[in-house]
Amino acid sequence: MDTMKIGGYIQHLRKSAGLTQKELAEKLGVSFQAVSKWENGDALPDTGLLLDLCDDLNTTVDKLLNGGSILLKNRKLMRVEDVIIGFEKIEDIGRYFGENCDFYTGMVEGINQKMNIDLLEYLRHRETREVMWAEVLIQGILAGRTVDMDEVEANFTNKKMVQEIKKYMDRTDIIR
Repeated sequence: MDTMKIGGYIQHLRKSAGLTQKELAEKLGVSFQAVSKWENGDALPDTGLLLDLCDDLNTTVDKLLNGGSILLKNRKLMRVEDVIIGFEKIEDIGRYFGENCDFYTGMVEGINQKMNIDLLEYLRHRETREVMWAEVLIQGILAGRTVDMDEVEANFTNKKMVQEIKKYMDRTDIIR
């Protein structure tokens, strides 16, 4: 564990919460010197204090002990190209099976109902296709996957969608 990184994170969260070392110490029933030692990386909070400390600082124990980062092992890369191909395959099903095939219409109706969209209309326009791509990527990020932002920027013309994806990547605080 990197005690300096953890201490810096505790200090950042304490200041963001508008608390002094003394105020945080009083909430936790420790001395302000103990809080100072944590923030300087000279000591770690006692395990019996971790849950209360994290509650007071609005964070989680795993994030605190990783110095503000969520460390996910084996975080699988989600390729933008695969998402694009996936949507092309949905269209292929309509061509292969016929657009009036119950299997195809059922699939489209299910997506429309679940996502509250008109899938076929969204597929007709580049702008709305990108919205769907972004939605799939964001859902993947929220499920613990990662994306290569260079690949996102190379495949999206809509810069707002790129910023939304980046916002979610940044929000997950993943160590890369």
